Amino acid sequence: MKGVFLCKRGRPDIHTGITFLFTRTGDPNHGDWEKLLRLLKFLRLTQHDVVILEASNEQNITWFIDAAFTVHEDMKNQSGATITLGKGILISGSTKQKVNTRSSTEAEVVGMDDCVYKVLWTKIFIEAQGLTLNHNIVMRDSTSSMKLEVNGKWSSGKRRRHLKIKYFYVTDLIKRNAIELKYCSTGKMVANNMTKPLVGTKFKQFREGIMNLLDSASRSVLEEKIKSFLPSFLSETHIAISRAYLFSTILGTQLIIF
Repeated sequence: MKGVFLCKRGRPDIHTGITFLFTRTGDPNHGDWEKLLRLLKFLRLTQHDVVILEASNEQNITWFIDAAFTVHEDMKNQSGATITLGKGILISGSTKQKVNTRSSTEAEVVGMDDCVYKVLWTKIFIEAQGLTLNHNIVMRDSTSSMKLEVNGKWSSGKRRRHLKIKYFYVTDLIKRNAIELKYCSTGKMVANNMTKPLVGTKFKQFREGIMNLLDSASRSVLEEKIKSFLPSFLSETHIAISRAYLFSTILGTQLIIF
């Protein structure tokens, strides 16, 4: 449970690992234990890394939604989603899909249906605060699934007829201009990190985008600014807890005021 709290509040880069370990709680094995130890070691080595949030002046919400095909032992898929207002991930999601699909295109459509309620809710919530949004954008890396989502049943052939109408709820949202679909190449699809374990260069690239990490020099400057904001009686523990929130305040006050 502590890992879930951590990945939801300050370390979205471990969200996928936590989600996959959760699926193994019913029948864990030695390999799962080694994965947990590896995750804890990674957290210990990167304990000073926090997600840094920045908001752009474009007043847009940008979602990245992706799905990985048959990555579980029961051949089910994994949905992943992230949201940003500029740089750094504000909210992330990584969930196992409840149904099996026959192709990666169907997995993408189901993944969109799994996440679309969050896309709509976020827009409604921000507008309810009296703020104005120009665009509610959803980035996708599958052109075949985008055609299904834009055209609905009209782009559905014999292999797609078994898909339920509810998966084309997004088609209605597009027609009502509630959301906008845009193509994003797989190499820039940040949500790819939320659908399956990545290693090497890809993991480092997506992690830097998710966390919006700074180099050591920039981090030192921000640390000094943070300490100047905090009262002198606070302990180092309080400073560590407050660091993530103050980073976002210093770098992007437009997270509160557009």
